[in-house]
Amino acid sequence: MPADFLLGLREVCDRHGILYVDDEVQSGVGRTGPVWAIEASGVEPDLLLSGKSLGGGLPLAAVTGRADVMDAVDPGGLGGTFGGNPVACAAGIAVLDEVATDGFRSRAEEIGSRLRSRLEALAERYPEVGEVRGAGPMLALELVRDDETKEPAPELTLATTTAARERGLILLSCGLYGNVVRILVPLVASDEELDRGLDILEESLAEACRGA
Repeated sequence: MPADFLLGLREVCDRHGILYVDDEVQSGVGRTGPVWAIEASGVEPDLLLSGKSLGGGLPLAAVTGRADVMDAVDPGGLGGTFGGNPVACAAGIAVLDEVATDGFRSRAEEIGSRLRSRLEALAERYPEVGEVRGAGPMLALELVRDDETKEPAPELTLATTTAARERGLILLSCGLYGNVVRILVPLVASDEELDRGLDILEESLAEACRGA
């Protein structure tokens, strides 16, 4: 995504009176380094959706936003399946307090840097890696049949994720053509666990490429 894409989108929304809703259910709560991924763009959304990591393992989701937008809904008109649980809300407060610390941000950035370095090295060795993309510790490998045309290689992606699972590493394939290996490292992972996971990824990709 171009660096100025979100700024342009914000301008379009403002021009036409459209609410800008930022979905941070997966990318938020430190997943890309800052508490919210959109912080890196300098754009302020009208509404922000959060969940998953927000509850620290407990079911919790939230909608936050500008007061005038939030107050426009009649009492009881805004809710969700994972809203209102007192224990989960207490966990969410603890999670946000921790994510806001300098130490947490530093660790997220360290994991992201370590991860990107290894993935970029894979891309240099394997022409089947068409692109490394993402932000912070939330990255992905796009696998292709041809480095020039970037033709998607979903069968190679499936072979890689299958080989990784047999070695004890669960990877998710995704993308419009099913040719993307998505990597979302737990931010509590140790350096040893991270390195072991990346070793398995490389072994699995190598095996898949040999069998292609």
